[in-house]
Parts: sequence; C-alpha cells; structure tokens
Amino acid sequence: MNEVCRQEKKYWMNLAEMKRLAGALAPVMLQDKHNGAQGYRIRSLYFDTVNERDYEEKLNGIEMRRKLRLRLYDPAADFAMLEIKQKQGPYQKKRSLRLERADAEQLARGRYDSLLRYAEPVAAEIYALLQMYCYRPKTIVEYRRFAFIARENQIRVTFDHDIRSTEAHLDLFDPMLDLYPVVDPFNGVLEVKYNGFLLGYIKEQVNRANRSELMVSKYCLARSAGLRFGI
Repeated sequence: MNEVCRQEKKYWMNLAEMKRLAGALAPVMLQDKHNGAQGYRIRSLYFDTVNERDYEEKLNGIEMRRKLRLRLYDPAADFAMLEIKQKQGPYQKKRSLRLERADAEQLARGRYDSLLRYAEPVAAEIYALLQMYCYRPKTIVEYRRFAFIARENQIRVTFDHDIRSTEAHLDLFDPMLDLYPVVDPFNGVLEVKYNGFLLGYIKEQVNRANRSELMVSKYCLARSAGLRFGI
C-alpha cells in the first residue's frame, strides 16, 4: 500500500497559459518520467453511493469527505490502482492499493468480494465502505497529464487537459471507450500538490499564471455534465 498526505490546489487555465507556465517550470523542476512528448493518459472509474453522497458533499464543501476510484494508465495493463482520498482540513490523504486486473474488473462490475483476498488493512476498509454505503461504479473520467516534480516537500505540478468522461459504459479496460468532452477543449486544470509549504521559486512561477481557483473535482465536473445530458 502507498500513502501520501499533502495539500492540493486546483486552478482553471487555458492551454496557452499552460504552455507558458510549463516552459517556465521546465528549467527548475524535473519532468515526470512518464511524460513523453505529449504527457500521459490517466483513466479513473469513480464510485459513489446510490444517492451520490460523495458528489453532493464535494459540491457542498463538507470538510470531512472521501473519494473512491480505480485508476490506470494503460487499458492493456495487468493491474489497476484502487485509491481512497480523504479530505482532512487543508490536507488530502491518499492511500493506494494495487489490484490484479481480474479483481479490478470485478470491482468495475460492482462485485467487491475480491477485495477480501488482499491482506492490506485498506482493502478491508474500502470493502466495508463499498458495502455499508451501497457504492456503485458511477463515472469514468479520462484526461491527458503533463507533470513536473520536485523531491522537496513531495511537490507535483500537473497540467491536465482533454478531459472526457462516460457514464454509459464503465469497462475501465476497454481500449476503445467512447467518451464525451467534459470541458471546453481549450481549457484545462492546473494542480499544485505539496507537503508542508510550496518552495518559493516554484510558487513565484505559479503565481504569475493567469488562473482562477477550481472548487470542484474532475469527478464532479464529469458528473455534472452527465446530469445535464440526463445520464
């Protein structure tokens, strides 16, 4: 199991501003090893209760809240990461558990008993939450990410764009998944994550960017779009 606890800030940015900020950060931060020329794809399947408790709590700004998702970076992979994120004051605590592909496929179908095969305590905790609150697979969100890192204070600055989703077909491993755009394709999301404080030379560059703070998650953006379309 992996665990991180850090602060997270999210901002709207247009693609031109993203390019300028990425160019300013490139000389002072390390690129994520997965970036490649165009960044890398992230696909997540989000779970929520039958009455959409997590979605509503995020919109209402509830201080203590959670998010459950399955995440992968390649539909051909033989595993997926099961993640639970919990808001605790200014910090986001994230715990991750690597699941074999067959077990992840079962979760994507709403069958959770495969979690009982894992010895890690977080597996039992997530299993209990899924069953107790009647969580169901709800939405898949996919986007392209370009990331910079600094080893000090677990700092990550990420640029996410081409954000798309679906609620009609929830096969996380489908390489030809049919997705619709969630936001204007000329806009994206800047995320700044750090533990303790943001180093001054990085903060200076981020503060120069023209952006407005984003108060909702990508899951909420996708779910709101789904509700508008009557899904």
